[in-house]
Amino acid sequence: MLTTLATLIIASEERAPLIAPPEIIALAAAAVFLMLGLVTFAYRDVANRHSHKTSKSAGHDTHGGHGAGH
Repeated sequence: MLTTLATLIIASEERAPLIAPPEIIALAAAAVFLMLGLVTFAYRDVANRHSHKTSKSAGHDTHGGHGAGH
């Protein structure tokens, strides 16, 4: 009896309306993640652009001792 009553209460609840169909929301989320992935891909080689940081003497004082190695 209690299970039947709970089932009827759950079935009678009204769902909140969405601003768009679920497929459109999924496509929008996929587009956002795609754009974030493209931005991440664009910055993949930024660290290698600074050759003085990746040289064999990395970590040693190569700038004449003016404290540039944080």
